[in-house]
Amino acid sequence: MILTVEHITRYRYDSPVRGLVQSHRLTPATTEGQRVLDWQVVVSDGLQGGTFRDGAGDVIESWSVLGPVDEVEIRVTGRVETNDQAGVLRGHRETIAPFCYLRDTALTHPGGAIPTLARSALGREPLAAAHHLASLVGEMIVWTTGATQSQTTAAEALERGQGVCQDHTHALVTLAREIGMPGRYVSGYLMAEGLQEAAHAWAELYVNGLGWVGFDAANRCCPDDRYIRLGSGLDAQDAAPIRGSARGGGGEVLDVTVAVQQAQQ
Repeated sequence: MILTVEHITRYRYDSPVRGLVQSHRLTPATTEGQRVLDWQVVVSDGLQGGTFRDGAGDVIESWSVLGPVDEVEIRVTGRVETNDQAGVLRGHRETIAPFCYLRDTALTHPGGAIPTLARSALGREPLAAAHHLASLVGEMIVWTTGATQSQTTAAEALERGQGVCQDHTHALVTLAREIGMPGRYVSGYLMAEGLQEAAHAWAELYVNGLGWVGFDAANRCCPDDRYIRLGSGLDAQDAAPIRGSARGGGGEVLDVTVAVQQAQQ
């Protein structure tokens, strides 16, 4: 399948900022499941810095904008050819050992009911345990926009029983790490009807004998050819497509639109 992407992020400031610097994880890496046909990242008034591939195999670009500016737009457009790998990440070049993804963060601390829930997967084969935990998260957290915030932890989302893909993903990687299975947060795109207000997220769990396997607990499936993988990290902050800081200015308003469609072939 060939997917087209248009992803626009706008930052508006109450008063002009003197400048900003950003790190972008906005360019898909080529794997056996996806091949970039064409891709472009444009930052209004932006100066592109260095580009490199980090230890996790993700493409990182640095950008800066010299002020004063009161609005910055980041426009991502491109086409990616995808094919269904049954959720298994194949052909992805990375050097970080899987056990590094056993580390907790503030958002993925195993509090509340997580230890008890995780124990329900013990005694199962690794792949069966991963599927069990993904199904458990999908059942316990009902997709509800506005019920959580960016700082909501995995334990809090499970307790509330509501959340979005970020919460499903945090919960799943936290449960997996609790039983000694490396888990990481993945940011990317999912083909859907109409405009979306954010990129998508899912988990990858390291299954002995298979390697990294993706699980989208929010949609109760493994990533297939509707998905484009951008990058990964320990949690949503670590895997964010855009990270950075601005100098000066007042309040900030963020507006995001994402459109992912199947191209006419």
